[in-house]
Amino acid sequence: MSRFALGVIKFQREVFPEKQELFERLSAGQSPEALFITCSDSRIETAMITQTDPGELFICRNAGNIVPPHTNQTGGMTASIEFAIGALQVPHIVICGHTECGAMKGAMNRAGLTNLPHVREWLGYSQGAVDIVEAIGGHLDPDAKMRMLLEQNVMLQLQHLKTHPTVAVALAQKTLRLHGWIYDIKTGSVCAFDETTDSWVPVAERYACELAAAALDHHAC
Repeated sequence: MSRFALGVIKFQREVFPEKQELFERLSAGQSPEALFITCSDSRIETAMITQTDPGELFICRNAGNIVPPHTNQTGGMTASIEFAIGALQVPHIVICGHTECGAMKGAMNRAGLTNLPHVREWLGYSQGAVDIVEAIGGHLDPDAKMRMLLEQNVMLQLQHLKTHPTVAVALAQKTLRLHGWIYDIKTGSVCAFDETTDSWVPVAERYACELAAAALDHHAC
């Protein structure tokens, strides 16, 4: 813990003074651009991956970047989604899976998680993705099957998102967009699901139009 304490001291002495104006502005409230749902894995650093400052992302993390389908039973993910859309009115939701995901490895063999009963039950929300992989990817080698599972799990959780009332309303009003990403820990690459081609492509390709428009706006300024 001493290393973490030293980190806090460095933040207070060096980082905070450099960004004091930002933090003073944030103390008046938040208006994040996206709800970012990703895994609890310690190797995932959202601010580093997205190069964002505090206040720009409303972040929810759990094992397997899972979104349980909406029910009348209150849970942390359900309440956070409702708050992000209903109160903060974020215009984007990103579900970001990642390579070497222990949760997805567990999802492939839930029967082996007898000593982790809550983890086993939680990963049941990914069972549909596992079933898809077994049905159409049974011929693949283990690495390819895991890649397919990572992708199918993100897509399944995006479907679960649509069952949440605030999300359904915002989508109907066209005030919200959903995004599926996969982050590769070893290479640093990030792929995004492209609905128009029904495929996973690099983020630079997926958001080429938005990036070009942003570059033009920046040049005009």
